[in-house]
Amino acid sequence: MSETTMIETTTPPAQVWPTLRARDARALIDFYVSAFGFTETVAHTDDAGTIVHAELAWPVGGGLMMGQERETTEKRWHLPSGTFGAYVVTRDAAHTDEIFARAVAAGATVVAEPYDTDYGSHDCTLLDPEGNHWQFGTYPGSPRAAVG
Repeated sequence: MSETTMIETTTPPAQVWPTLRARDARALIDFYVSAFGFTETVAHTDDAGTIVHAELAWPVGGGLMMGQERETTEKRWHLPSGTFGAYVVTRDAAHTDEIFARAVAAGATVVAEPYDTDYGSHDCTLLDPEGNHWQFGTYPGSPRAAVG
């Protein structure tokens, strides 16, 4: 009997997708891929080549949406670059340490080196090249009651 590899081709279930604006979207996407371990899934550009919408997947689940900061008359979404902050769940303590080392080597600013919290998480805190605040750690959130 042969094995079959399934490739997911459907949209993932509803999730929370943090969103940010970047002064240089291409450079920040490349940083997030090489320093933090995100995977670029799509980058839509306008006629001038400006990234207006990009999606980066996080290997543990969820992801990030972003676009280039630009002049527009559209006011549906305005978030200045460098004002974003997120907590990202890692697989385990070794994954947190790996991200920390890779991010520092790629030029991230260290806010807090890896440390253990009173509630059992192993975290680190960094700033990306545009000043966005990133905390990586093992805390997956508090257990929730079953829905239904």
